[in-house]
Amino acid sequence: MDQTFVLRPMSQRVDLVPGTTITGELTITNPADSTKDFEYVTTITPYSVIDQNNTADLGSKNGHTLLTDWITIKNPTGKVAPNSSQKIEYTITVPNDAPPGGQYATIAVSSSPESIQNNGVAVDSILELASVLYGKVPGNIVREVAIHGNDVPGFTFTVPIDVTADLENKGNIHEDASFVLNVTNAITGEQIYPAENEKGSYTELVMPETTRHVSRSISNLPAIGAVKVSQTIYFNGEYSAMEKTVIICPVWLLILIIALIAGLVTFITLKIRKHFSKKKSVSFD
Repeated sequence: MDQTFVLRPMSQRVDLVPGTTITGELTITNPADSTKDFEYVTTITPYSVIDQNNTADLGSKNGHTLLTDWITIKNPTGKVAPNSSQKIEYTITVPNDAPPGGQYATIAVSSSPESIQNNGVAVDSILELASVLYGKVPGNIVREVAIHGNDVPGFTFTVPIDVTADLENKGNIHEDASFVLNVTNAITGEQIYPAENEKGSYTELVMPETTRHVSRSISNLPAIGAVKVSQTIYFNGEYSAMEKTVIICPVWLLILIIALIAGLVTFITLKIRKHFSKKKSVSFD
């Protein structure tokens, strides 16, 4: 089956003023190497997260997923020829009584089940991508956040290492947390992260009334040695800075060190015993 496609953008932020109508669009692209038309269908689903790892929930409805009922799609089904693109146009009709704060939904695009069945392919082979709409209704916006963790292990047996943070959004609107991360060789001062082609700053979004565990994996580290890690977090007025030296010691080296120490202790112990044994063997007339 040749049903690969591209959906852009994968997320959008929308201001939802009560009593107004907003229009927007997504773009589906059927790649040039495709061998047939891509037949698609669209689905509007609620969007929320269910755990601190930001796992998406596209099935549960709550007070922050009312946006699902405000969206209509102009062309919910269609075909896209190889090496071509198709616009999906949508309209959001914001009710006058829309509650202030965040509203979230996805517009999911998938390969048509009928088309797949006609080609003799199982329905569970359907490909689906979803564009998330992050809506903001003005009014009584509550912005309250907290940074509960900003850490990296001080000792590790293996690389890469994970730099972590724990964030809480107590408000009624999504918030962005900004991170600045820097890693250097603690001995030579050589820059390790960000590398020449990387960015040392990035952002992570935290949904309202949720906590989020953020983890960044740092590779390209020495197999043995020490690195200095610093991470700064800015989260809607909250600030946290961490700097720590991380010792990298593989298990085999630790075993070797323990063996050397044990051997040295054994050698010293035998020397002491031998010394006292000689003293006891001396006789006096």
